[in-house]
Amino acid sequence: MTRVALLSEVFPPQFGGSGRWLYEMYRRLAPEHVLVLAGQAVGQRDFDASGEIATRRVPLAMPQWGLRSLEGLRGYRRAWKVIAPVVRRFQPTQVHAARCLPEGALAWWNKRRHGIPYICYAHGEELNYAAASRELGWMTRRILNGADFIVANSDNTRRILSTRWRVPDRRIHVIHPGVDCDLFHPSEDPIAKSNLGWDGRTVVLTVGRLQQRKGHDRLIEALDVIRKSIPNVLYAVLGDGEERIRLAQLAERLGVADRVQFLGEVSDEKLMSCYRQCDLFALPNRQVAEDIEGFGMVLIEAQACGKPVIAGASGGTAETMQPGVTGEVIPCETAGPLAAAVIRLLQDPVRRKAMGLAGRSWVQANFAWPVVAGKAARLFGIPLAAAVSPTAPASEQSAVGAASP
Repeated sequence: MTRVALLSEVFPPQFGGSGRWLYEMYRRLAPEHVLVLAGQAVGQRDFDASGEIATRRVPLAMPQWGLRSLEGLRGYRRAWKVIAPVVRRFQPTQVHAARCLPEGALAWWNKRRHGIPYICYAHGEELNYAAASRELGWMTRRILNGADFIVANSDNTRRILSTRWRVPDRRIHVIHPGVDCDLFHPSEDPIAKSNLGWDGRTVVLTVGRLQQRKGHDRLIEALDVIRKSIPNVLYAVLGDGEERIRLAQLAERLGVADRVQFLGEVSDEKLMSCYRQCDLFALPNRQVAEDIEGFGMVLIEAQACGKPVIAGASGGTAETMQPGVTGEVIPCETAGPLAAAVIRLLQDPVRRKAMGLAGRSWVQANFAWPVVAGKAARLFGIPLAAAVSPTAPASEQSAVGAASP
């Protein structure tokens, strides 16, 4: 019988799109086949008490991913001391590492010590991050070479693995992240829109951690042009992060602060309300140095809620949609093309509605969690669970991603 031990620092209730992806897949696999060794998080006791998926909390947060520093060595040693006895008791036939680093390094070492094979997930941005460091690149290369196979979150990540890391295509399998189509669904509600302060406004929404690659700054720069054609436009920004102060200052400097609403991190209820009541969803992502958007779960969440979407022509975001049918892919290195695309869609409510309907159908057919879990079950050789409870609270899994050290 296949028995899998999943190593994942980012795992609910901790925020992070990658952790939600893994949780939603593995909880749909037969529970006797899976043990999760998850990172420690606030609220973990209540979350784990559901007993839905066997979970042990271990110290996977590393101050440094490398091994040359004393901090890095101590971090891996501390994690290994806790993980090793749990793995021995569970006796997995395979270890699954949520990322190359740090989880993949522990899976690689476990294979060296105990001969247990492993697979490794790849998300895109962490591969570019590792490539910029000689030490992390050396570690990542050995981890990728030692894995039975790699699970990539997008075809774009597959290309990075193939071209930059020389991983043979036969050793790469693509499983896209998914969405709960029962939780994320259309529902226009004037009262909910009023409660958000959106009365009389045409709203463009972005959900995501405030990082430079997400492109919030480009849409703020585009607002001066957009408001000339759409006088009541409002740009609602949901999420928090290191760019928060800079973005607010940019809006002030450009004289569009009254057109930008910073909502921060919000409750599940308010998150859903934002998705459902906005007029257009935008993730104007771009590549910044080696930092890319590997996939873009927020784009499939928005489409599940029946909203047309705009994404930057970078990373794996084009794979979330049917360009021209459910949304548009726009180069977002400068604000001009983005402004033109936003105006074009906001001035065409008929096309927006058609895109929203097509987007909902597209997501249901390709990204609903049962579809994604079925692909994982076939790949891993594990049966699906007999029954699965409704999704646990989302708390905006995708807006706040896992940060690199």
